[in-house]
Amino acid sequence: MPSNDFVRTVSRSFRVLVIGGSYGGLAAALALIDLSHARVPRFTYDPEAKPPTYRIPIQITVVDKRDGYFHLIGSPKALACEKFASKAWTRFQDIPGLKSPDLSFIQGSVSSVDFKAKVAHIVDSETKSSRTESYDYLIAGSGLRRTFPTVPQSLRREEFLKEAREHMSDVKNARDGVVVVGGGAVGVEMAAELKILNPQQKVTLIHSRKRLLSSEPLPDDFADRVGSILRETGVEVVLGQRVIETRAVNTENETRVWNLTLSDGRQITTGHVLNAVSQTIPTSTYLSQEALNKEGYIKIHPSLQFSGDIPNAEHHWAVGDLTAWEGIKRCGGAMHMGHYAAMNIHEHMLAECTGQKPNYQNLSPFPSVMGLALGKKAVSYTPDEGTREGEDLMKSLFGTDMGHTICWNYMRLGEAC
Repeated sequence: MPSNDFVRTVSRSFRVLVIGGSYGGLAAALALIDLSHARVPRFTYDPEAKPPTYRIPIQITVVDKRDGYFHLIGSPKALACEKFASKAWTRFQDIPGLKSPDLSFIQGSVSSVDFKAKVAHIVDSETKSSRTESYDYLIAGSGLRRTFPTVPQSLRREEFLKEAREHMSDVKNARDGVVVVGGGAVGVEMAAELKILNPQQKVTLIHSRKRLLSSEPLPDDFADRVGSILRETGVEVVLGQRVIETRAVNTENETRVWNLTLSDGRQITTGHVLNAVSQTIPTSTYLSQEALNKEGYIKIHPSLQFSGDIPNAEHHWAVGDLTAWEGIKRCGGAMHMGHYAAMNIHEHMLAECTGQKPNYQNLSPFPSVMGLALGKKAVSYTPDEGTREGEDLMKSLFGTDMGHTICWNYMRLGEAC
């Protein structure tokens, strides 16, 4: 990246605490390291962009409950394909782009934050012991709590690989097929992936509403195309029916099948049930209510600073799914937020050191866009292009690995920091 050889170093250093080591948190940390070294941040593609004229000594600490970066977009495939599972989870210590003297990791969770003292209380995942971490700036990017199989519940890579293998075995050996309950983004991708990887297995998707993706602000033709592609893939789609009872039945050879009762009285027997109706819960319990809206999302200004009535609000920032921000929550949006947060924190640091007025980048509301990987095809919607689908679109949006390489290269995780 372009750098500036005629730079000065400010006289003070800063401590930055990042809560969450996924797309938004890592993007913020990496862009901030670039800026502190007087480099144009890696997410800036403006050829006219000028690098900073000051170096700023910083120490960034990332706290995450997992021991590594997990490609959440690829979760439906990672839990269904052993080869991809191994690729989808990389320990932080094994990622070249995170090996920087300015960057360290704590595997744990934040239990509380003292805004006034600028101190976070952290519980270590392994020892369960508590510690405190002081900071000058805090970036909250811990996302939403989601249940299995929407995301794996393991906290370490080896445990995840075991979890994925058990899931694959349950699917492969299921008598009378597999039922996926829930026709949201995760459910439709999961159903398609299971059918592609297990073509001999019967896969049924049950959704309580008359339309797939019913909770998303997207047009009907997008949902209709998703349903058509699922059926082309071989998935049986049942719409407008709620599963009101799931009962386990042991058969004569000691295998277990499940009897599902639908709201119209229909009975479905299946060998395995996957609940993709994920109740997403903000992981903001470590923050005081003054920082949150009534649903538990962090209130922010367009600069990504906290907007709640808290002490030192200008030193607290939020990125990703945890923010109360308009638009569909996507990994691309989280990385974009991380980029903006890093630039604005850098501006705030310069203001504290030089007295210059910060020039913040303000975030715009995210448009209603979505791209889904459905087996061999992708389907997308943008306000400008409408609904599109096809195998070529799959390659451009997700590559050959559910977007893992695209995100990895965008954050430059394979390059020395």
